[in-house]
Amino acid sequence: MQSLVEAIREHGVILPGGILKVDGLVNHQLLPHITKSMGRQFAAHFRPLAPTKIVTIEVSGIAPAIVTAIELGVPMVYARKKRPITMHELAFHAQSVSRTKGGVVDLYISGEYLGPQDRVVVIDDFLASGGTLLALHSMIVQSGAALLGLGCVIEKSFEGGREKLAHLGVPIHTLANIVRMSELEGVVVESGR
Repeated sequence: MQSLVEAIREHGVILPGGILKVDGLVNHQLLPHITKSMGRQFAAHFRPLAPTKIVTIEVSGIAPAIVTAIELGVPMVYARKKRPITMHELAFHAQSVSRTKGGVVDLYISGEYLGPQDRVVVIDDFLASGGTLLALHSMIVQSGAALLGLGCVIEKSFEGGREKLAHLGVPIHTLANIVRMSELEGVVVESGR
């Protein structure tokens, strides 16, 4: 997705700890034309699998996930980072380490909205080490739903997350691939895979 690649080159900032700040186009501010294209690309890629739900995690995954769900005409469910008192008794739980949050994050999905009848595609903002996606997979397994595929806006391929997810046996589709990043070279990004 060339518009995304160009936006990352222009706006991506390398922070300490191997963090790529793309708040101006994915996380804090959204660029509607790019977000719309993301959802359309994911929908075109995953439509043949006939998903019944799109699953993501709050907050950064919601925008590309909702556009994907709209394009596919299916509901979107997002994992909450805090369990509200209104959440159904049956809830699926997992933990993930977040570099941007600086520690372990609890994730919850209500059993009201995900179950054995569902065929799920996960859409998220980043694929780096794979930890968040493994946590989402754990909750999908707990629910009895079937995981069909994983879609991520940006992959940091040098962190090996794709390899850590290979045992899931599902297709992984990304829109932009960070090949490497350093203070000296900046962000080296190419189209996803």
